[in-house]
Amino acid sequence: MQFSMYEASLPPMIHMLKNLSAILTKAAAQAKDDNISLASLTEARLAPDMFPFTRQVQITSDVAKGCAARLSGQEAPSWPDTETTFPELQERVAKTIAYLQSVKPEQVAGSESRKITLKSPTRTLEFTGSDYLTTFVLPNFYFHLTTAYGLLRHKGIAIGKMDYLGNA
Repeated sequence: MQFSMYEASLPPMIHMLKNLSAILTKAAAQAKDDNISLASLTEARLAPDMFPFTRQVQITSDVAKGCAARLSGQEAPSWPDTETTFPELQERVAKTIAYLQSVKPEQVAGSESRKITLKSPTRTLEFTGSDYLTTFVLPNFYFHLTTAYGLLRHKGIAIGKMDYLGNA
């Protein structure tokens, strides 16, 4: 059996989003135990020109739900980026997981050749489904997820590689 676009996209993202949820839980608990301001975590950034932690989580969610929608030929759900607290971020991650789980393999089947067009204020990007997944979605998803993880580590949260990888 051939490895499918579905198998390469949604299950790994669901797995990593569940890991992110566990990391958020661990970070909130340690912050409470160690009297660390949750705002210092949600507002953390690696450099002045980089997005803060909350935006890293939001973009991770956006990339995942955008992928699921575009590869399955649906309209992506639109959620305002208003999360400022750990419970709100947890809710966003849970909604993203639920949406990804609602997309079935047969909806994604054949998407490797689907034309995907992304428009931004400054340019239009055009991909085949397979190029969209491998050169845009996966790098962006893991970049923002890893940045969120790195921000928490940088702020002293006791998480490690196995928290990031989860039960692979």
